[in-house]
Amino acid sequence: MTGLIAAATSAADKRAALKAGLNSGTIQRFPGAFNPLVAKLIQEIGFEGVYVSGAVLSADLGLPDIGLTTLSEVAGRGQQIASVTDLPVLIDADTGFGEPMSAARTVSVLEDAGIAGCHLEDQVNPKRCGHLDGKAVVPTAEMVRRLRAAVSARRDPNFVICARTDAAGIEGIDAAIERAKAYVDAGADLIFTEALDTAADFEKFRGAVSIPLLANMTEFGKSELIPAQTLESIGYDAVIYPVTTLRLAMYATETGLREIAATGTQSTLLGRMQQRSRLYELLQYERYNEFDSDIFNFTLGRNQ
Repeated sequence: MTGLIAAATSAADKRAALKAGLNSGTIQRFPGAFNPLVAKLIQEIGFEGVYVSGAVLSADLGLPDIGLTTLSEVAGRGQQIASVTDLPVLIDADTGFGEPMSAARTVSVLEDAGIAGCHLEDQVNPKRCGHLDGKAVVPTAEMVRRLRAAVSARRDPNFVICARTDAAGIEGIDAAIERAKAYVDAGADLIFTEALDTAADFEKFRGAVSIPLLANMTEFGKSELIPAQTLESIGYDAVIYPVTTLRLAMYATETGLREIAATGTQSTLLGRMQQRSRLYELLQYERYNEFDSDIFNFTLGRNQ
């Protein structure tokens, strides 16, 4: 019954898969999971990885994405999600939850939680959502210290440390490229440039940075929504869809609740619901029944 209650793939193997995927020449697609059940669906459909968004985790707690969540909350949710999927999980670790020493501890805690990689950003605290105006970034040297601390704390060399820069919308693309190069020198495995506008911007970054690159295809933000195939042809190695599943779910939930409030029944909504049989299929109920039968399938012999 391997892989039933928990993932069959070890954390070490998931990290190795992430590292290999980033160097495969095939773009790695990471939809966001707002809970473990969504992560199971992401795996079933055939994506390469699962993303855990800080904005989504904050929203799930009823909070804005301004750095209010803690390392323990993020790691706890990440561990729940990573435990049910064989896919590598990449998680948003904000600014590392404090000073460079805190960033080092963040990496240790996330490794212990079974996460395959994290990204750290160069915003100041309190941070803002990456596609909002009014952000501020720390000096490059401060972010370099943050990254070096994170890299020094890594025990598994395959744990991916991604450096995110929010500088493009503040200092311009050229400045963001210079920051990215410094972050590569500091030991980053992957570069994530937030809030680029057009495919040409993504191409410019690809031409300037030597290591794997991640694109953020979030809705209602500053970036043009570029298909994964196009990003791959530009030379990008990973793409995240951080808030998509939460937005889909919340839209459907709000629509349904308003219908119930207006009519007093959910009867007209049944065609828009996941049926019980499909939920049970995703949860592998039948395998749990087999598991029970295998464990408890015995008869008591007659006393001699």
